[in-house]
Amino acid sequence: MMLLGIDTCGASGTVALGHWESGAIDLVAQKEIAGKTYSAQLVPTIQQILEEQKVRLEDLEAVVVVHGPGSFTGVRIGVSTAKALAEALSIPLLAVSRLAVMAHKAGTDTAALDAGRGEFYFTDKDGEALLLPDEVRPRLTGSLAVCEQSTAQIFPEAVVVEQPSAADAVTFAVPRLAVKDFDDVAMVDGNYLRRSDAEIFANRAGQPSPGRE
Repeated sequence: MMLLGIDTCGASGTVALGHWESGAIDLVAQKEIAGKTYSAQLVPTIQQILEEQKVRLEDLEAVVVVHGPGSFTGVRIGVSTAKALAEALSIPLLAVSRLAVMAHKAGTDTAALDAGRGEFYFTDKDGEALLLPDEVRPRLTGSLAVCEQSTAQIFPEAVVVEQPSAADAVTFAVPRLAVKDFDDVAMVDGNYLRRSDAEIFANRAGQPSPGRE
């Protein structure tokens, strides 16, 4: 099974090609996309990696997309592109959390990402949440995975790993691929954990929120 991985949640993004067979992933290639260029560069980068590896769009058999948390714009672009490909090619889509991918990469039970405004995206056995540092610490069990220096400064005891990538996402997805645990393409959305500024300011002005409550 030829897989396309997409991750546009962070300061830079990646697309990856992987070949899954008999429960194992063979990473074929990965390409990086500069931050703030996703809208213009994601689709051309996908085309480029396919051409370089002599893989046709029709050869893709599933798409794995990191659907957040992270950059609102990056998440939207990555998810919408992944959904469009899955629908156009009639292939399965699998959405994974960036926090879960990072914890898997580090071999930890918990992970945290800088969410700005003094808050952190956090995951543990009880799920994902947007928390202040003093709310994170009581929930720590074992080691904490981080990938940003800003987060490592707040949690100096954390395990620092490189930013999770599309290749990491594809590797993380193997157990779900094995049991064909795919997502409903129509239902996949960004895993934002926080409302956008537009939603927050609209509510403050007494206007109805255009998105999640």
